[in-house]
Amino acid sequence: MSEQSEAKQTDECKIVKTLVLKEVMIWKVKKQLELKQKVVVADSSVVRSILSLNNNQTYYIAGVDISFVKNNNVDACAALVILSYQELKVVYKRLEMIKMTAPYVPGFLAFREVEPILHLYNTMLQNAAQYKPDVILVDGNGQLHPREFGLACHLGVLLDMPCIGVAKTLIHVEGVEDIVTHKERKSHLEKRGSVLELKTDSGRTLGLALRSTDSSKNPIYISVGHNISLESAITIVMQCCKYRIPEPVRLADICSREYLLQKKVDPEEFID
Repeated sequence: MSEQSEAKQTDECKIVKTLVLKEVMIWKVKKQLELKQKVVVADSSVVRSILSLNNNQTYYIAGVDISFVKNNNVDACAALVILSYQELKVVYKRLEMIKMTAPYVPGFLAFREVEPILHLYNTMLQNAAQYKPDVILVDGNGQLHPREFGLACHLGVLLDMPCIGVAKTLIHVEGVEDIVTHKERKSHLEKRGSVLELKTDSGRTLGLALRSTDSSKNPIYISVGHNISLESAITIVMQCCKYRIPEPVRLADICSREYLLQKKVDPEEFID
């Protein structure tokens, strides 16, 4: 084959690849918009019961997180940690090594991470259903997202259970304040429990910047995933905060990182 023919074939392959990627992205957007219609931005009966505090029932809050091997965007550890609500005692924990099959694309994190999280959840139901969580805190965003359908929404809809997005940094969403404006505004979060609404140009509130402790000036970013109101999401997150990051997510992050540092490969599970 001549160099000219090889070059032509290479160009054709690039065109085909670009078209395929474009079709995949179109499908992902359609899927997000389709599932978005199922999001419920109101308290489920379970959430109302949790917040009433008028019964002796024990509730459980889960945190999920995925940590990657250093300089590796394929091999990672997925973690699910479940705590008793208010007491914040760990009752269940599972960690597994996973291989990511989809690349990271901003705005489409769920298509990369939701499957391993669902796998952990289903394994928990098989091995420790008595600790089935009533609410899941997700290391990521819910409605605070370019299409108002982040990982916390995606997971919540698929499981049809209350989910809350808990992000450590502010995601860029068109129409929501820029970084410079936000830096100035967040300086006014004076104490634990202070919040700033994150609104679109049309006035729609997608989430809140929350100062979760007096000792940490940097806020966390809370948004609705599914089956919960933003007000109730803030209440539950605050109840889970000993430090800046709520305990379920903080412990899932710590456990997954420690698992990787110890170079473990076999699944690890703790059941109280």
